[in-house]
Amino acid sequence: MRILVVDDMASMRHVMINMLRHVGFKDIDEAVDGYQAMVLLKSRPYDLVISDLNMPKIDGLQLLQAIRQDRILANTPLLMVTCESDKEKVQQALLAKVNGFVIKPFNMNTLEKQLNRLHLLE
Repeated sequence: MRILVVDDMASMRHVMINMLRHVGFKDIDEAVDGYQAMVLLKSRPYDLVISDLNMPKIDGLQLLQAIRQDRILANTPLLMVTCESDKEKVQQALLAKVNGFVIKPFNMNTLEKQLNRLHLLE
């Protein structure tokens, strides 16, 4: 299973990647923003995208909308990671068919619950 982790903060990307490796995922790429994520998504298939909501250039919501509008990528599951308390942005992500939310700060258990809910853990 190939996973793409998208976050403008290197420390958050590394925490997420370490958690994913801890539960057995090995094929993990990372992107610093939604723009870089779209470049990667167009170059190879991913089974899951985990994206921060607030990022420069292309944020998580714009990335989600771009994925859903692309006929090849449209069904790619996306988990949104956020500390966002802005109900409007959360509502927009729900309308754009986000597959789940992970609220910062989070722990291993929270991430595992979301991965299990998406049937990504064996």
